[in-house]
Amino acid sequence: MKKGSVFIIAEAGVNHNGSLRLAKKLVDAAKKAGADAVKFQTYRTEDLVTRRAPKAAYQNKTVPGKSQYDMLKSLELSVQEFKALSSYCRKKKILFLSTPFDIRSADLLRSLGMKMFKVSSGDLTNIPMLKHIAKYKRPIILSTGMATINEVKEAVKAVYSAGNRKIVLLHCTSNYPARYEDVNLRAMDTMAKELGLPVGYSDHTQGLEISIAAAARGASVIEKHFTLSRKMKGPDHMSSIEPDELSKLVSAIKKVELSMGDGVKAPRNSEKAALRVGRKSLVASVDIPKGSRLTRQMIAVKRPGTGMSPSNIGKIIGRTAKKDIGKDKLIMEGDIKR
Repeated sequence: MKKGSVFIIAEAGVNHNGSLRLAKKLVDAAKKAGADAVKFQTYRTEDLVTRRAPKAAYQNKTVPGKSQYDMLKSLELSVQEFKALSSYCRKKKILFLSTPFDIRSADLLRSLGMKMFKVSSGDLTNIPMLKHIAKYKRPIILSTGMATINEVKEAVKAVYSAGNRKIVLLHCTSNYPARYEDVNLRAMDTMAKELGLPVGYSDHTQGLEISIAAAARGASVIEKHFTLSRKMKGPDHMSSIEPDELSKLVSAIKKVELSMGDGVKAPRNSEKAALRVGRKSLVASVDIPKGSRLTRQMIAVKRPGTGMSPSNIGKIIGRTAKKDIGKDKLIMEGDIKR
């Protein structure tokens, strides 16, 4: 990740529906949209959930009639498929990322040479796994949905204890979709202040506005779920954006990034012509003969801004004209005695 730029993750997740062919199409779409990385989810179902684990409410709506175990099993990609997917991303020149949901999957991703690790909000309190991944000494992007600030601090402490200080925190609201009133973007500021770490945003809202707002608030990373089509069957399609929307999001974030500037309050070079036209100057409101002592009634304030600034009016009242100054002429410093 480049310092000062927004790193955009196109979150494919399990929107491949268990198909390597669809996963590759998601890679193509992410690359075309201009995302920096495309991210999937790596897990062994038997290591992730019990057979009786309940589904989330939104999953009951989007994938009715299946247990969480069976749903996840149908979406699981094999080791060989992840090897092929990683290789395909290298070929397409887009960064391959995947969130591991168990230690065995984390080790697989490490063996594939994944350059950084994303840890899900659900594993924020999984201290053994955090320490295990931290020992890889690779950057960690840590989602913080459902968490208190103290839980975030404990997670960061665990990563630090393993000798890894390369962390980016992602603010997140773990609802699918998340309501605008539950987003709480100001929590990004709180985490940045409390932990002194770069902070980004993992967006589960519908639409593009909140990701753009987060970028404008200084998010270093934006992660957004996307799908080939919201009409597809599966748990996450309905709360994802489509490829054309992803392209619009990347474009909008890049514009926000350009607009952030250096923070110095000063005229931009492009404003200098406007300054001369739009600002005003001190102007003679009447003919002022040489030797006259200037009074307030002799002076008007008009465009253009190429003469003496109106802020200097108090400094020239009472001074003497060195030469004739015609009505409606700019009063210049050389026109009056000191």
